[in-house]
Amino acid sequence: MIVVDHLTKHYGTFAAVNNLSFEIRDGGVYGFLGPNGAGKSTTMNIMTGCLSPTGGTVRIDGHDILKEPEAAKRQVGYLPEHPPLYTSETPLEYLHFVGEAKGIKGAELRRQIDEVIQLTGIGPVRDRLISVLSKGYCQRVGIAQALLGNPEIIILDEPTVGLDPIQIIEIRELIRDLGKAHTVLFSSHILSEVQSICEQVLILSKGTLVAFDAPDKLEKLLTQSSGIRLLTQAAADTVDSILNRVQGLSEWESTACEESCLSVSIKAETQDLHDVSRQLFFAFAESGNAILEMTARRANLEDVFLELTEDAGHTPVEAQDSIPNPKDGESDCEKSEVKTT
Repeated sequence: MIVVDHLTKHYGTFAAVNNLSFEIRDGGVYGFLGPNGAGKSTTMNIMTGCLSPTGGTVRIDGHDILKEPEAAKRQVGYLPEHPPLYTSETPLEYLHFVGEAKGIKGAELRRQIDEVIQLTGIGPVRDRLISVLSKGYCQRVGIAQALLGNPEIIILDEPTVGLDPIQIIEIRELIRDLGKAHTVLFSSHILSEVQSICEQVLILSKGTLVAFDAPDKLEKLLTQSSGIRLLTQAAADTVDSILNRVQGLSEWESTACEESCLSVSIKAETQDLHDVSRQLFFAFAESGNAILEMTARRANLEDVFLELTEDAGHTPVEAQDSIPNPKDGESDCEKSEVKTT
């Protein structure tokens, strides 16, 4: 449905988008992630025909956005980060204006307006001035205008920015519902939001695509060496001796904490954390040393995001495993050396 091929956008010598290529199939919800300045909004503006690229192509349902703009744009509904609303109008008046601008008329326009009002839940405020509406309702009006014309693709730039928690939940549910009948691409800085809604995630860094996969598959790339954190009163040299006898450990980091405790962050070579935890428990018990606390930690989308956006040259396959932070829950720890086998 959407094919982006070697897309570039330069502002002088600065490359906002750098040789970007990806393909999005029909249906589902896709998340567009990246730090500020990664090129997300620029890419969306090019995909919707609001901005011309320096090079490369974007095809919407087979139509080149530059060569066949009308055919391509008919397939796309767009909500910019700041919805272009006319605050002196009511949502009903505004939707009539947008619908007519899209070439929809008469009974069909009235039918579509009624449909998007119901879908986005703005019925209670349809006759109020947009200037007095809450940010959440303004976002809903913006989404409603994007839905007019029944486009196959809905592109939403930061649709939940500035909303309160209840409004965020409502917009998330709306996006999830839209994904059942449309292809939805939306950008967000809230990683948990993307993880809970999206079937596929695209991560940009410095204008380059560094990841494109399902959230759970991206997480598994960082859990090939899973992490365990434990707390013990054993001495550092004793801990090293114990861990050297446990199979499947690649490295660990010991950190001295208060009350004569040692916090140990361990990187394991297997994803079977239960088996490693069991081995650790018996190894410490046999040595006469107690484990006061033990926590298995798996990578999440935040870890993936931080790992891949540190360097735009990374790809998901090259993502390195993360070791649990030894200071998690310990504000007064001092780091010691990292041990490797």
